[in-house]
Amino acid sequence: MTERVVAAIDQGTTSTRCLLFNRSGRMLAVAQREHRQHYPRPGLVEHDAAEIWRNVTRVVPAALKSAGLTPDDIVGLGIANQRETTVIWDRHTGVPLARAITWQDTRTDGIVARLAEDGHGPLITDICGLPPATYFAGPRLRWLLDHVPGAREGAEAGDVLFGTMESWLIWRLTGRHVTDVTNASRTMLMDVRTLQWSDKLLDVLRVPRRMLPEIRPNAEVYGTCTTLLPGVPVAGALGDQQAALVGQACFAPGEIKCTYGTGAFLLMNTGHRLAESTHGLIPTVGYLFGDSPVYALEGAIAVTGSLVQWFRDSLGMIGTAAQIETLASTVPDNGGCYIVPAFSGLYSPRWHPEARGVMVGLTSFINRGHLARAVLEATGWQTREVVDAMNADSGVPVTRLKVDGGMTANHLLMQFVADVLDVPVERPLGSEAVSLGAAYAAGLAVGYWPDVEVLRANWHRAAAWEPAMDDALRRREHENWGRAVNRSYGWVQSPSAD
Repeated sequence: MTERVVAAIDQGTTSTRCLLFNRSGRMLAVAQREHRQHYPRPGLVEHDAAEIWRNVTRVVPAALKSAGLTPDDIVGLGIANQRETTVIWDRHTGVPLARAITWQDTRTDGIVARLAEDGHGPLITDICGLPPATYFAGPRLRWLLDHVPGAREGAEAGDVLFGTMESWLIWRLTGRHVTDVTNASRTMLMDVRTLQWSDKLLDVLRVPRRMLPEIRPNAEVYGTCTTLLPGVPVAGALGDQQAALVGQACFAPGEIKCTYGTGAFLLMNTGHRLAESTHGLIPTVGYLFGDSPVYALEGAIAVTGSLVQWFRDSLGMIGTAAQIETLASTVPDNGGCYIVPAFSGLYSPRWHPEARGVMVGLTSFINRGHLARAVLEATGWQTREVVDAMNADSGVPVTRLKVDGGMTANHLLMQFVADVLDVPVERPLGSEAVSLGAAYAAGLAVGYWPDVEVLRANWHRAAAWEPAMDDALRRREHENWGRAVNRSYGWVQSPSAD
């Protein structure tokens, strides 16, 4: 008899994948398709939601075919997604009214600046836990309502719907207009304590309630697929970083993970306590399985893997992303060169939206190898800044870091992270924590797995890196990195409200 499995759709920033997992959490098959990145102007980044849906309709059958399975072998489907990316669509035709605005996009800097000027910042942070920033979905939705013809009128009439990408996919699969609590917590529109849309925040951002999806827990049957996987329940959804927290089995307060992808995201489980941050971190919902939410502190780094992509595609320094490790290994250090990748401003813990990328310390001695090493070290130092903030906010020093994501295949980078943090870094068997977390949520909802302790037992360490850097060198390089970051400040000035 064929083993029944759980399917996960991982809708990421650069691609969409379908993965299949068995009871031990082992991946049985994967299929993937990239989607186009649209850059209309500097600072603007868009995706075609219709293209992403078409990719879903291709990768799901491809994964099933690879595993020799049919929809009848799938007990449930979970979805993980790039979180703050924002899409609006026509309820009747299913056609998006505009391209989706991604989480990297900074066009809402004027809206965010106006919120601060009008004194709304403290109210927003008090209700939703988030600082007003271009990073979150609410300002993007406001921009779409203000700029897309017919969007506001349609939203007020109930004909135009809003969602982040998991909401869009659930609607296409089942016809249900819902979102999960982790994605809702990233909109600047949800009360982080009641887990419901806030009328005060809707008023501040001028968002009609009728266009919003219903907020639901992370492990629940939202609906049954009417297409693609007919009869299969869509039973779980999480924002990608919360999905990785679950996939890494960080179920105890104080456990921390970092996912290295397009950006890097560190989450620390803070239990049922909503931990406020005074050091530039984001209090957020970690997951909701049942009645009581588990909260997390998050540090969001905008540019890590995308810096390697830029080094490859825009500068032409390497042919493949994997080659950066080989090139960086041709030199013993960075030669005094530092790259601060503030392409979309600086996120946690500094929050400087006006910052832009800088490269400092250049001399005629610097070659391609030094630049490659500086690219990798930028990820390490940004990780260090977030971990320092977590140590300060939580009062409990981080003693080990669980890592996942594509960049963890780079041993030079992982060793550097361990060196600058001065703690061990551990990677589990299989680096698909995001997809696995989505599968876990769906499997819990349909009884495929009985509880989170079974999921914890599925976690096994595959690799570890121990710190080996001299303390004096660590302190000196950390100081140099800080001086480099300070030089990225204040580049963009006087944003307009448009």
